Amino acid sequence: MVVLGDSLSAGYGLPAAAAFPEKLAVALKAKGIAVEMINAGVSGDTASGGLGRLEWSIPHGTDAVILELGANDALRGLDPALTRKALDTALTKLKERKITVLLAGMYAPRNLGPDYVKNFDGMYAELASAHGAILYPFFLEGVAGDAKLNQQDGLHPTAAGIDVIVKNIMPKVEELIARVKAGRG
Repeated sequence: MVVLGDSLSAGYGLPAAAAFPEKLAVALKAKGIAVEMINAGVSGDTASGGLGRLEWSIPHGTDAVILELGANDALRGLDPALTRKALDTALTKLKERKITVLLAGMYAPRNLGPDYVKNFDGMYAELASAHGAILYPFFLEGVAGDAKLNQQDGLHPTAAGIDVIVKNIMPKVEELIARVKAGRG
């Protein structure tokens, strides 16, 4: 399993063992599910940046990908159509490689206005539906806005914040693994 993402999955500001992919692997192992996990998170990456490195970041033989991109696009106020196109192309490439995908959504900052928010936030469900990917609507669910679960920058989760993300996303990850085992991409 590869987590292709940005600083939120790379583990920005955290020891390597506290990054999302590593903590997810530990949580899965505790449930008796052994998964080889690859952290392909790059701090500062946009959806287009992730797409640009998709081929070499996801090794041959990968069964599943958690696609966690878009936060930096929204923080930079990039046109949601650009983000959508990059994510759509990434999902198409992963589908062609018969890799099962969990798409981790993101919400746009509310100060970008209602039109931006509507276009940005809605794209994840639409893309997941169009590509048959599993959707986790908001990667930072239960963490965003909680000062106790975020680093001083207010954007990146602490190790405790990562624990909350892992707990919240676990049912979708188990669904991802079940799909892989059932061979139904």
